[in-house]
Amino acid sequence: MAEDAAKAAEQALIAYALGFPGGWEDHPWDHTVVKVGKKVFVFFGGAASPPGVLSLTVKLPISAEMALTLPYVSKAGHGLGKSGWVHAVFQPGDAIDHQTLRGWIAQSYRAVAPKRLTKQLDGPNAVAAQ
Repeated sequence: MAEDAAKAAEQALIAYALGFPGGWEDHPWDHTVVKVGKKVFVFFGGAASPPGVLSLTVKLPISAEMALTLPYVSKAGHGLGKSGWVHAVFQPGDAIDHQTLRGWIAQSYRAVAPKRLTKQLDGPNAVAAQ
């Protein structure tokens, strides 16, 4: 049951990330990532995550410090934490705050995407991820 909840949450968040202009899915290192151009803006555990676990890594230049106060968040590995990347892990049975995670994905997209694409998210003719 917990495995299904984590997979469902991951699929919903991937679908959300793919709604951003230029967003596309890739699968390096048994992970699922969503990129804009050649740059990753969100990493998901994908096949590399244990059953029932949801994990994601995002770049939070504005809210990384606040996110790091949460018990399920740590600095991202491989030196990415120095640049504002954080890693969130939800164990089986943990409550998953979809709204917060969607906000983090949006923030990460804006941090990584070219300005010509982020401009599509603002203004009267804004394109919004679903």
